[in-house]
Amino acid sequence: MQHGLSGTARLGRSGTESSDYREPKCPSNPQKNCRSRALNLANKESFGFLLTSPPLWTDGAAPARRPADTRVDDSPPLTHVTLFWREGKHEDWLKFGKPVATRIVSRSQRIESYAPGQVFALVRWASNDYGTIRSSLDIVRAVEPHEPVTPVTQVDPGGEVLLAVHGWPKVAQVFRLIDTIEASGIDPTEVAPDHWRHIHNRMAAREVPRAYAPARHRAWLQRKDVLS
Repeated sequence: MQHGLSGTARLGRSGTESSDYREPKCPSNPQKNCRSRALNLANKESFGFLLTSPPLWTDGAAPARRPADTRVDDSPPLTHVTLFWREGKHEDWLKFGKPVATRIVSRSQRIESYAPGQVFALVRWASNDYGTIRSSLDIVRAVEPHEPVTPVTQVDPGGEVLLAVHGWPKVAQVFRLIDTIEASGIDPTEVAPDHWRHIHNRMAAREVPRAYAPARHRAWLQRKDVLS
């Protein structure tokens, strides 16, 4: 029997229900261990700041300021996602997402920006001296300026929430569903939004979500091409 990080006898992250359980830590000095890689590889250790497009960390900290919208002419404003990293205390990362811009604020904070229509999965985890106090995952679609938005912590100005779960068992369950989609060769950022809503509703009802079949994905892509 292996022990969890809190010392409780458990078989793994997703199976731990103890209130004092703590998530696995990123390798030491994650800022310096970061490498350039695609954001949507099926990486089961995709916590911390490991899933990034350009190298995000430098030896010197950039001045703290809000990123200006990366726009050309009359292009829509971007949605900004602020990520914090204090190992073992407050750890944010993206399960998937393809930011169009990234700004380093400090060695413990960065801001990623998304164009309208892009979908990303934001994971937030926090703990104190007594154990884990928050595990959450939000799958959000960045919206156009005229569309209604739902407030989301650390997302400016908010977005369309397609899926939201709280508690590590549910977060881990969604991770497994995302990994299955990636294993089938489908980019999670291109999945039909209705499928994320379906997963959210099924989990809320404590039912098993349907699998995302390649045929369903092809139908969604064809529909999107017609509507665009």
